[in-house]
Amino acid sequence: MTLASYPFVIPQHLHASLPAEVRSHQREAVRLLVQNRQTGHVTHDTFAHLSNYLKKGDVLILNKSRTIPAVLYTTDHIEVRLARKCSTDIWEVLSSDQSEIGDTLHFTNNVRATVIDKSKKTPLISIRFSIKGDEFYNFLYINGTPIHYEYLQDHWPLQAFQTVYSSVPGSIEMPSAGRALTWRMLAALQNKGIKIGFVSLHSGLSYFEDDRWPDPIFQPEPFSVPVETVKLIQTAKNERSNVIAVGTTVVRALESAVDTNHNLQATAGETTLHIKSNSALQVVDGLLTGFHEPEASHLDMLSAFIDKNHLLAAYEEAIRQEYLWHEFGDVNLLLPMEN
Repeated sequence: MTLASYPFVIPQHLHASLPAEVRSHQREAVRLLVQNRQTGHVTHDTFAHLSNYLKKGDVLILNKSRTIPAVLYTTDHIEVRLARKCSTDIWEVLSSDQSEIGDTLHFTNNVRATVIDKSKKTPLISIRFSIKGDEFYNFLYINGTPIHYEYLQDHWPLQAFQTVYSSVPGSIEMPSAGRALTWRMLAALQNKGIKIGFVSLHSGLSYFEDDRWPDPIFQPEPFSVPVETVKLIQTAKNERSNVIAVGTTVVRALESAVDTNHNLQATAGETTLHIKSNSALQVVDGLLTGFHEPEASHLDMLSAFIDKNHLLAAYEEAIRQEYLWHEFGDVNLLLPMEN
């Protein structure tokens, strides 16, 4: 059985089109579906009660990557979505135009970009900008906008696509699993004895348009796991406490930092790790994540945490209970629990 064999359909009204703070005046005002990894049992709750499911000594690992305004428009209105930074002046991008190698794209302020390559594995092209470094990022933050998919009701500002704790710019799309976390919630978790650690993974595009989704194998993402986080996790493991990843990006970063001897190491680099149902998780015990589309590779990763039948049953329950999908939607917690 594969997830693709049992597709589910997300009703149109369950695509979250507004940020929670617009819907309900509070960022943390989202719902929480908690699922026991062993039994598949589902509990419905609110995200404000997250601490009820965590124990003193548990470790919550957050992705501190910050979203950049990844959409630019040429002077003749071609949309260019940044997908991956290759060097200081070269980016892989998704273009709304059928550009060919050698073509020049013209942007405002006399900025240009030359098409230098076309991927054979993806619809992405590689372009070299006429500016780089700080000059490029100044241009990007003045002229770029965040990626908006069609289910969003309005064009929200870049700040709507940030987690409160993000600090390192680089993600093409928001690592959104922790969006509902507020400083008040994080402080309350720490007061309960729950430890907080950080990694960084700059996420790429999640969708190529026209019913095309990225394959993680062909989408390297830069990540880093600092030594402080490694020590925090090692202590938790020694004390038999749970390590909970906030987001699939955190899982990908941590599991990519495991060496051939199955030890977590402080690491920085790029990862093409594709976690699937037969992947043995070395570091992460639990996962806090959003609700994903049936075609997304994220569901492959979730099936490494829980039996696919249990996972699909929970998604069907979420649809019946009208949970909201996507970056402004509700949250799913997969956790090992005592019976």
